Amino acid sequence: MSKRQVVFGMLGTQLDAGSGPGRWEKWRPTVALGMHEDFQLDRLELLLDQRRFGKLAQQVKDDLAQVSPASEVRLHDNYLVDPWEFEGVYARLHDFLASYPFLPDEEDYYVHITTGTHVTQICWFLLTESRHFPGRLLQTSPPRKQASGDPGSHAVIDLDLSRYDHIAQRFAQQQLQDRDLLKGGIATRNPAFNRMIEQIETVATRSRAPMLLMGPTGAGKSQLAKRVFELKKNKHQLPGRFVEVNCATLRGDGAMSTLFGHTKGAYTGASGDRAGLLRSADKGLLFLDEIGELGADEQAMLLRALEEKRFLPVGSDREVESDFQLIAGTNRDLQDDVRQGRFREDLLARLNLWTYQLPGLAERSEDIEPNLEFELERWSREQHERVRFNVEARARYLSFATSSEATWRGNFRDLGASVVRMATLATTGRIQIDGVDAEITRLRAQWHGGNETSPLPVLLGEAATALDRFDRVQLEDVVRVCQRSRSLSAAGRELFAVSRTQRASTNDADRLRKYLAKFGLDWEQVRERTIGKQGAA
Repeated sequence: MSKRQVVFGMLGTQLDAGSGPGRWEKWRPTVALGMHEDFQLDRLELLLDQRRFGKLAQQVKDDLAQVSPASEVRLHDNYLVDPWEFEGVYARLHDFLASYPFLPDEEDYYVHITTGTHVTQICWFLLTESRHFPGRLLQTSPPRKQASGDPGSHAVIDLDLSRYDHIAQRFAQQQLQDRDLLKGGIATRNPAFNRMIEQIETVATRSRAPMLLMGPTGAGKSQLAKRVFELKKNKHQLPGRFVEVNCATLRGDGAMSTLFGHTKGAYTGASGDRAGLLRSADKGLLFLDEIGELGADEQAMLLRALEEKRFLPVGSDREVESDFQLIAGTNRDLQDDVRQGRFREDLLARLNLWTYQLPGLAERSEDIEPNLEFELERWSREQHERVRFNVEARARYLSFATSSEATWRGNFRDLGASVVRMATLATTGRIQIDGVDAEITRLRAQWHGGNETSPLPVLLGEAATALDRFDRVQLEDVVRVCQRSRSLSAAGRELFAVSRTQRASTNDADRLRKYLAKFGLDWEQVRERTIGKQGAA
């Protein structure tokens, strides 16, 4: 048995109006619903303001009974205070649909979007696309020439995009292009990094909430923030500017002024008004790199600006407004800073909705090769000179670059500088093996250089000489990571970055503590004795 066809629609207070015999010479969209030979109208759910248009609705109902006697018409009083006020119209229709007893196994549903205000039509569209209305759109159009008995044309629009392969393919293609933009056009291969970029693309497209990018210096936080802005700009989501500042450069009274602006005469030297970076980023994106370096007063003011979009410039008693999206970057352990009282817990909670840990280059060995090609292409483009590796030289460089010996302490900055040096010295347009060997020697000296002595004699005394080479090399690396880390947890995360992703639960600090204990060491010894000895030297 075929399903009944049920149409929902608004009474057209202008299009459906008409009286006397002449009304039949006019195209009336609601009446015409019952006149299409290839569309059987079983029931019409007609919404109207009963008090104002009850008489017109009864006339339409009677006329429909003449042209389509089998069609049932139900009138629903749908009083709207303002039919052009979006929120009120959407809420009224949403509540009506929520209480309607739909029977999708027995009936097919349509929304007649030809009648009603434009606001009503948009609300019907949104409710249908979100499946609050379990049906399709029905669009009707008048005949080219008004003639008695001509119902015009009609078209059914299904908003289930999964049914349209070509549309789905276009969406998928656009999504890939958006992710490619976030990766700077680099065909990255690291699975964890690619999954992170996929989520950032989704979040950047659908949310204006703050985003926190964590990771070591040179991991690409600033570049990623710029690409998020470009993505949102391309989608017309941010009409404003991209504004960037490294918070580590903000000191003293100038910090408040730089961020929040000041009025003329606010302090000595304030010869004029200053807008400040937050106001400059209005309707745009503000990237605060190294946000952990902000002072307590700046943190408090920033929190209020995020929550209320309002703040006081220095020296002013009048608040200003700025509606910006914030991306913050840091290479610090902000949770540890909160525990130490250096960072506000409520500000971190506000930033922590979308937090992403950008891995260092050494943790993404699969991505060294595509990034090498990207950096070489960028140099060639900027210098208007084509430079390439020969096969043997490229293989030797990649073998070193992806080995455990390559620490890439400066991450992508180190890689970019390395490529610039090799390309600049390749006077024949080809990077040869001797150029690669010279660069590898330079990088070894930079990371493990001649002035860097082993920290183990300071820690272990004569016992250091009794260690096997395997244990000595491993322990030296662990100690150096501890020396440059701000906390035991931060050092553990760096040391166990790969294996921790394969565990259901992780306690990196405990794993590191137990490893040090094997050699009779603890965190305090490693930090205090080695750093103290180096400082004395």
